[in-house]
Amino acid sequence: MQYFYKNNHSQNLILFFSGWGCDEHQFTNLHDTNDDILILFDYQDLNLDFDFTPYKKIDLIAYSAGVFVASIFQKSLPPLHKKIAINGNPYLFDEKFGLSTQTINIFNSITLDNYLEFRRQYMVISDAEYKRYNELQSLRTLESCQQELTSLQNLYTNHRKEITQNFDLALMADKDPFFSLDAQKEFYGDKLRIIPNAKHHIFFRFNSFHEILEIK
Repeated sequence: MQYFYKNNHSQNLILFFSGWGCDEHQFTNLHDTNDDILILFDYQDLNLDFDFTPYKKIDLIAYSAGVFVASIFQKSLPPLHKKIAINGNPYLFDEKFGLSTQTINIFNSITLDNYLEFRRQYMVISDAEYKRYNELQSLRTLESCQQELTSLQNLYTNHRKEITQNFDLALMADKDPFFSLDAQKEFYGDKLRIIPNAKHHIFFRFNSFHEILEIK
């Protein structure tokens, strides 16, 4: 596991479990100045060397595959104030609530020749978002992302019994192509909030991580 840390000299920390293939560059449009930010990515293992003891309050936001990782990692964290899941499910590779076999096949078919088409079709809703997404693209290699996908599948097999459903709120794009909206409605119940006219990457709808935490 890798991380990016932004120190705003705060006693409050926002802990963000990003999604598969992500790094910190994809979220640089989110400008938080009052909270420290810790962005986790590249889940090829669950090792994290970070000192949480200075913080009086820690909020957790988990996105996509990061929802699963956060669900098994919470036991290793200090008490959390608020926990939000975005476009994901703790049961990441469950055929109903998580990623279907068909979706996994799509991920495995991404190449250097078609990754731009993948972004436009699945990640963003408009040409304007597509332009911004490419401007803030992850700098990780395709090989790194495919290795991470294999690692996530292995982590899921080995830690499935440790999954918790301990989220206070869940956000789901109405047009997310990877996770069934109806299944998430069933899973999260009244904790679910729908983001209208959006696909998988919803972060251009917000100006900061803190703004996400303010959703009721």
